[in-house]
Amino acid sequence: MRTTFMAKPNEVDRKWFVIDAEGKTLGRLASEAASLIRGKHKPEFTPHVDTGDFVVIINAEKIVLTGKKLQNKKYYRHSMYPGGLKVTTANDMLQKHPERVLEAAVHGMLPKNRLGDKMKLKLKVYAGSEHPHQAQNPEVYELRG
Repeated sequence: MRTTFMAKPNEVDRKWFVIDAEGKTLGRLASEAASLIRGKHKPEFTPHVDTGDFVVIINAEKIVLTGKKLQNKKYYRHSMYPGGLKVTTANDMLQKHPERVLEAAVHGMLPKNRLGDKMKLKLKVYAGSEHPHQAQNPEVYELRG
């Protein structure tokens, strides 16, 4: 009788990937990055084990939002004081903190539990084309489609 393969956390081989966000659509890029971080592209994917790879996204400031999302898409945060709701449009967020737009999109596609919290640490986003992860020898990843 055969048993289903289950990956063990100490046996996972992790790679580093670099994705250039220049001219790419936000949601399509985020779903690919989330899939890499989660490890769904690997044959040894196991839902309850973090089998994913590290993802470095560069040129976050050059991401593309389609339609009227620059004006209509909103990001919310709260100061936890009465009346403390802060609302920021995607256009303002791209001007001030372009990394947060991609981080929010990818984090929304990861599991909402302790395992997802650990996976979020494997995403590194940079506004410009430079990143400090050259020592990890990251591979350039081309998006599908």
